[in-house]
Amino acid sequence: MSESEQTHNEQTSAKAGRKTRMRAGMALVVFVALIAVVLHVDPADAYLWIKALHIIAVISWMAGLFYLPRLFIYHTDAAPGSETSETFKIMEQRLLKVIMNPAMMISWVLGLYLAWSVYGFSGGWLHAKIGLVVLMTAAHVYFSRSVKRFARDENKRSARHWRLMNEVPTVLMIAIVILVVVKPFA
Repeated sequence: MSESEQTHNEQTSAKAGRKTRMRAGMALVVFVALIAVVLHVDPADAYLWIKALHIIAVISWMAGLFYLPRLFIYHTDAAPGSETSETFKIMEQRLLKVIMNPAMMISWVLGLYLAWSVYGFSGGWLHAKIGLVVLMTAAHVYFSRSVKRFARDENKRSARHWRLMNEVPTVLMIAIVILVVVKPFA
């Protein structure tokens, strides 16, 4: 067995997957514990901490939303059942389960907390932002279902489709950032 094959097997084995899930679980526990400590120690100063943690979660979620369609583009060109295809399946599943899903959930929870505690769910810009985040979540769900289709070797979409889908999170992110920073419908 060549060195690259051995490295590939070490990275894609079930043992490596368990280790990855364990590390992700620990990171999630630490993140939630940090939120609890922030709220418990000094609730008056919690706003900036919650906002910072929300931004960190959003950045992680966005990284996954940008990267996953890229993986789909390359996966589309791999022959079903090939070693390359099987590697993409593992990469896609781990990206979704270890990074994207937890980051999305934390983004939503902290974002809703901020919307309620700071803005009282009022303001046209906030309603528009939440609407766009719902669309971002719909893109996430679509990508999640696509991971399952790729895992079953049932992808029917072309690389061109995935290139176009790769732009959806970008356009939504631009609009969301403008709404949050400029607050045009205040």
